[in-house]
Amino acid sequence: MELTQPRVMGLGTHHKTGTVWMQRVFRSMGRTLGIPCAQVFRKTADELVPEEGRIFLFSWSTRFHESILARPDTRIMHIIRDPRDVLLSGMRYHQVCGEFGEKAIHMKRDDLGGRSYQEHICSLPNDEEKLLFEMRERHARTIGEMVAWDYTRPNVIELRYEDLMQDRDAVAFTLHLRALGLTVPEAEEGGRIFWRKSLFGGLAKDTKRDDRVKTHVTSGKIAQWKTALPRRVAEIYAERHGQDLVTLGYETHPTSWLRDLRHAA
Repeated sequence: MELTQPRVMGLGTHHKTGTVWMQRVFRSMGRTLGIPCAQVFRKTADELVPEEGRIFLFSWSTRFHESILARPDTRIMHIIRDPRDVLLSGMRYHQVCGEFGEKAIHMKRDDLGGRSYQEHICSLPNDEEKLLFEMRERHARTIGEMVAWDYTRPNVIELRYEDLMQDRDAVAFTLHLRALGLTVPEAEEGGRIFWRKSLFGGLAKDTKRDDRVKTHVTSGKIAQWKTALPRRVAEIYAERHGQDLVTLGYETHPTSWLRDLRHAA
């Protein structure tokens, strides 16, 4: 693909990989810079792209239609996160999330005895059982999406949540915005917005976070799994998804990371 000047600027995340954070950053950038925003779904083709001008396109499961990905003027910022932290975050979130944006979690299911996902996970006796349920259910889909993504596309900027959380001066994020297609002044403004919308920046104090942020985020810290993932769960995880951790570059061996568990039950 011979790339041209970016005009279609996409943001692709996955469940619990910084979606709400990045959504707020990019929507704020859109308002400030006068760039329209639109959410795309798996079957959404490039009819959303205006004939002239730029657009931000969002996919919260990184399922952009091929007609969007194949455009020479498309750039995508794609973000993944350590799946073990995704598992922990998802388990906590699905016990308290509201229906907005999470209707499937609140739908009654015959296979759960007429309970919803949320009702079922809340009924389980301990975190081990809740994590195992989450692992079989929503988490399996999320890690499947991350593994299935094509990481060789020349028009994609591949990022990790962990690196973003350590970019406390927004220097790296500003450079990524330049690669996405923004001008120098626009990227610098985007860097300032990124800082204001970050847990280590403008939202460092709990009083600065609205209810939606508080529901989605408990700490946002990286490598929580080392102290929070119970050993029994970790061993099952290594068996089921250890190779996925290697594929995604988070480990070099499917099971050797188990020795890094600290103080976990």
